[in-house]
Amino acid sequence: MTALDPSARISASPAPGWRRTVGAYIALTKPRIIELLLVTTVPVMFLAERGIPSLWLIVATLVGGALSAGAANTFNCVYDRDIDAEMHRTSNRPMVTGEVTPRQGVVFGAVLTVVSTAWFAWQVNLLSAALSLGAIVMYAVGYTMILKRRTAQNIVWGGAAGCRPVLIGWAAVTGTVGWEAVVLFLVIFFWTPPHYWPLSMRFKDDYAAAHVPMLPVVEKFVVVARQIVAYSWAMVATSLLLVPVADMGWIYLVTALATGGLFLAEAHRLLRAAKAGEGPAVLRPMRLFHFSITYVGILFLGVAVDPLVHLPLG
Repeated sequence: MTALDPSARISASPAPGWRRTVGAYIALTKPRIIELLLVTTVPVMFLAERGIPSLWLIVATLVGGALSAGAANTFNCVYDRDIDAEMHRTSNRPMVTGEVTPRQGVVFGAVLTVVSTAWFAWQVNLLSAALSLGAIVMYAVGYTMILKRRTAQNIVWGGAAGCRPVLIGWAAVTGTVGWEAVVLFLVIFFWTPPHYWPLSMRFKDDYAAAHVPMLPVVEKFVVVARQIVAYSWAMVATSLLLVPVADMGWIYLVTALATGGLFLAEAHRLLRAAKAGEGPAVLRPMRLFHFSITYVGILFLGVAVDPLVHLPLG
């Protein structure tokens, strides 16, 4: 048996306790990613309602979103168990250590898929259920199975699955997909490469060892940094487009300008460092990665607060 064979690890170690087993299954869902996805859902619901939606609708949407994202992430862990074993930062995932077998992982992911889709259809509406199921398929099949190992643009198109919570949140309140939701979808779409490519720059050697053609693996850092800057400008411009489309007021406008300006400053700092030929230690790409998370949180806080305390521009 090879080192990647989960059964070998299971037979070589005692059966884990139930707490460890539960923890392993939870780890498959990648809770930290789920948290980030849900951060974009609730503010959009506030904007769609132009106020505070019913508490149960918020809870039902968050529960369904967490189950849906957990399903997609579980399928990702099952399929990527071979390359996860080659990468230092993912070598402790349950599929690699053998705490969960591939068959168990597939069953768990399938159950989460069925439950999340049924939950949305039952407690929210059919459109949110369809969008949720589409996001699972897009991430598990489109990104994980088709794009990730074949193209350096994998995260660009695969990241579209991570934009779906915005549409789901809007659909949960209105039963439709409005232009406001489309604009915010595009904000997250353009945000994904500047968010993820700095992480890929930091762990370039890991991706190279696993033969995953992330952009920083196949291109020079200066090329990656230029694309990060381009996507960052597109992201900020799109965030400002929400002002006329959704009739946003001063609170959102100031939030978008301030956070967007800081994001662009950090992206350009990374480009300057890359042009100077500085290595990852000096580039400090994780600065942009960490700030990108803060950016989304603050921007979408502005999305939520603006309709509650609306200060019109005119």
